[in-house]
Amino acid sequence: MSAISVYAILTGLGAILPLTQFLPWIAEHGFDLGGFARELFSTRVGAFFGLDVIVAAIVTIAFVLIDGRRKRVPVRWVPIAATCLVGVSCGLPLYLWIREHARRRALAHPPRHYGPR
Repeated sequence: MSAISVYAILTGLGAILPLTQFLPWIAEHGFDLGGFARELFSTRVGAFFGLDVIVAAIVTIAFVLIDGRRKRVPVRWVPIAATCLVGVSCGLPLYLWIREHARRRALAHPPRHYGPR
């Protein structure tokens, strides 16, 4: 299985699995950010996972911005939005899918140089 296929599958799983838990919570409580934070940080284990994901999201966004600029990856805002709206489990594999797709496209269509170098 190719890397692009793996990243596509992981993006789908990374969106669907967390949303199966979050969307019912939203349906029950609405967009109550205070209630969300209270539930997330109500135990030390929950706080551990919550803080881990927050740090991972910050690292993912920094990686997308730095690596994406360096490698000229298009639509970098999409995985950043996915990270903020769904989570790292969706945003990171989505960025890797976009980056791999852009790399393959660049290999298939190398830039042409005209004139002397």
